[in-house]
Amino acid sequence: MKKTILALGLLVFAGTTVFAQTKLIEKVTAKGGELIIPYEKYELSNGLTVVIHEDHSDPVVQVDVTYHVGSAREEIGKSGFAHFFEHMMFQGSDNVADEEHFKIVTESGGTLNGSTNRDRTNYYETLPSNQLEVGLWLEADRMGFLLDAVTQKKFEVQRETVKNERGQNYDNRPYGLAREVIAKNLYPYGHPYSWLTIGYIEDLNRVDVNDLKNFFLRWYGPNNAVLTVGGDVDPKEVVKLAEKYFGSIPRGPEVNDMPDMVPSLDKDRYVSYIDNYIRVPQLMMVWPTPPQYSEDEAALDVLAEIIGQGNNSFLYQNLEKQQKALFSYSYNSTSELAGEFTVMVRPYPGTGLADMEKIVRESFKQFEATGVTDDAIQRFKGTFEADLYNSLQSVSGKVFRLASFETYTGNPNQIQKDVERYLAVTKEDVQRVYEKYIKGKPSVILSVLPKGGEAFIAAPDNFTVDASAYKAGKDEYSGLKYVKAKDSFDRSKKPGAGPNPVVNVPEYWTTKMGNGIKVIGTKYEELPIISLLLSAKGGHLVESPEKAGLASLTASVMNESTQNYTSEQFQSELSKLGSSISVNAGTEDISIYVTSTIKNLDATLKLLEERMFRPKFDEEDFNRAKKEQLEGIKNQYTQPASIASLVFNKMAFGDGIRGISSSGTEASVSALTLEDVKAYYAKYFSPVEAELVVVGQIDQKAITAKLNFLNSWKGEKVAMPEFKALPAPAKTKIYVVDVPNSAQSEIRVGYPLNLTYDATGEYYRLGLVNYSLGGAFNSRINLNLREDKGWTYGARSYFYTGKQPGAFVASGGIKLAATDSAVYEFINEMKMYAEKGITAEELAFMKSSIGQRDARNYESLFQKANFLNQIITYDLPKGFVAEQTKIMNNIKAEEINALAKKYLTTDKMYILVVGDKEKITPGLERLGYEIEFLDKDGNPVK
Repeated sequence: MKKTILALGLLVFAGTTVFAQTKLIEKVTAKGGELIIPYEKYELSNGLTVVIHEDHSDPVVQVDVTYHVGSAREEIGKSGFAHFFEHMMFQGSDNVADEEHFKIVTESGGTLNGSTNRDRTNYYETLPSNQLEVGLWLEADRMGFLLDAVTQKKFEVQRETVKNERGQNYDNRPYGLAREVIAKNLYPYGHPYSWLTIGYIEDLNRVDVNDLKNFFLRWYGPNNAVLTVGGDVDPKEVVKLAEKYFGSIPRGPEVNDMPDMVPSLDKDRYVSYIDNYIRVPQLMMVWPTPPQYSEDEAALDVLAEIIGQGNNSFLYQNLEKQQKALFSYSYNSTSELAGEFTVMVRPYPGTGLADMEKIVRESFKQFEATGVTDDAIQRFKGTFEADLYNSLQSVSGKVFRLASFETYTGNPNQIQKDVERYLAVTKEDVQRVYEKYIKGKPSVILSVLPKGGEAFIAAPDNFTVDASAYKAGKDEYSGLKYVKAKDSFDRSKKPGAGPNPVVNVPEYWTTKMGNGIKVIGTKYEELPIISLLLSAKGGHLVESPEKAGLASLTASVMNESTQNYTSEQFQSELSKLGSSISVNAGTEDISIYVTSTIKNLDATLKLLEERMFRPKFDEEDFNRAKKEQLEGIKNQYTQPASIASLVFNKMAFGDGIRGISSSGTEASVSALTLEDVKAYYAKYFSPVEAELVVVGQIDQKAITAKLNFLNSWKGEKVAMPEFKALPAPAKTKIYVVDVPNSAQSEIRVGYPLNLTYDATGEYYRLGLVNYSLGGAFNSRINLNLREDKGWTYGARSYFYTGKQPGAFVASGGIKLAATDSAVYEFINEMKMYAEKGITAEELAFMKSSIGQRDARNYESLFQKANFLNQIITYDLPKGFVAEQTKIMNNIKAEEINALAKKYLTTDKMYILVVGDKEKITPGLERLGYEIEFLDKDGNPVK
């Protein structure tokens, strides 16, 4: 590593003088074999830190602003502010109109989002590199010019949106409240981590817009932020633009780091709650551990893998392998102030959590007796290295790491230190942290119980949160004033874009093996990694309804033991190599996905050969996989979103195989035998017309030589079934599935689509048609239901299909009280679009957005693999991307409108609503449609 540290009073770049107070703190470049993300670090006069990573491999730029504020800076009674502000920061500022942030970025061919955790909030855009200035202008405007645009109306709408997000992701999700209950009982009352970032509904209801503004004034100053820019940029230009847009924003109040706050427990704390959305209980055991970057963090991560990650772990061997639990896992999570070592177990139905706790504790005892093996250390380090490479494939991955390192440590150059500390972990380190933090130490033990399953509790509750010792901290919010920047330029003028970057569609090669395998590949230069995707025809569609789920079960058993390896041995070898091999069943194929580093490719391919050609089809493996699949099927019926997908699928595709989930039904899977699995493998796992995608740091000649073993694969051609045209619904009708006490309603509106996939025909054009209706954040449906009314966390519409006909669907998880109104709005938006057509503004927006987003399409290894897979699956010509661009650029409003009128026939659609029948039916009746009630399998309720 080469590191230059400078502190300049004046910087002159290409004739442009930057403010005298700008400091170049350091410049770090790669040297030798070190793993470094090169960067330059500056500090502006107002305290804003600027980190720049230059990478010209793709015409993409990432702009990230990370504020060192999360839910840990909130107060008792005012939880959820940091996350709430994540929403408000997208609602316009002085120079960016309401709902324009998403529109501008999307229209520029970019994507954007924000995220909040306990300790930081970040906002980011990934854009074509010619849009760099637009990204910086947007981020600066909401940092310095936000509060006058924060109105009471926006506040109310986004408050409702946050409530719906909580409903969708916490209250309405199985086990969704577990972390909230853990936090409340693990940390002392008032501890910054004793509530979740989403906050409490009662707190959201209590606060007003001025509380929110004060929170912004206290924590969102430039001196509490890091601007990180990476990608196809010139650092000199980035500094110049950062000074222009951010330099005049006044410094905010000073922010001091918080001290470590690791909780201390005097005994095991047993707590519980009832969850209406689950079939089986869940046990969680959580021990307090030190925060991130502590000297013990790496060893605790290794310990977590040994105890409960993968089929070599103690929990898997003692619980899942013995068919006592559906799921078991352990992990060590760390935040800025404290960490948590967590064990999670979900038993099979009928088993109590006290039994699970006993086995967990016996597993720890077993670990004590066995100790840490060399294999376990090697497995962890192999996986760690592979995960690290995968995280650095994209500019965004590198930018996020630099921003995080700078925010939490003040030094972006941490990646090599991370590598060193993890690869230096010894067996003794792991044993030491176990004894220090876990052995004999008290924990919070949570029982999540299904309704009526109170007897499954691990132990009676013995802990109540005590608020008596809490003392409020100092007042952080008195006397805050909003002072705007003063500029010598007009911020209201949106910056123009530079010349469109040159986007190179990946060059690729093709070949065909002697046994019929079609191969497509491209070279990926940036990291020494490779991925392979092998697909054999078959999958769900070749099953009969009586044997639905067979392809999925076959794939599961193929992932287990082989003739020469137990499943544990096989996984151990893969982990030590840092590789993965997974068999999956899709709708139309059985696929095998392989990842590896280049240095370990030969050994990985040997294991692939074993996996493909020498499955053991062991009876014990089969029984366990079948049992797990059956439980997964049953669990789908506890989740409103899953029920909605299952029932709509049946409505659209009928009672045949297409209308049945690929995991099968309880009846069909119960009847499957090991002989069925063997027969499926023999008949359908064939190389004839199989397809292989290869992307990696290797050329065609070298990889084809390594893949010669595939020529020994034999089989017959697989005949895929042909399906008849799907009948449209006779008339629009509402179908209701009752889920009592649901927090939201899940809505699906649509019909079967008698089109197959095409890249340049009518199906491609329907994607253009839908973009303004429900395909973008700024689409009509989402703006109406989320941004204007706050009824949902997100609503959308889409056409989907493949080699077989598909469907049109509009969907969303909706606030219960607004169910009938949302159904009306879904239908009305489609009707208005079909009747009045696309606006000139929407057409221009669609063309600009889709026309520029190609710059983001081929950046990572996985993106390249997906692109090639699309080509080989649908036999697309080399110039299809250029043809799509030509169609999109030339399409007229008249063609869009004709297609909308043809395909958005609102008088012939299924309207499916999954929710609390008693509460939603009276409103739905007022809409004037016939209503039919269905059970959770989609059958009429008599």
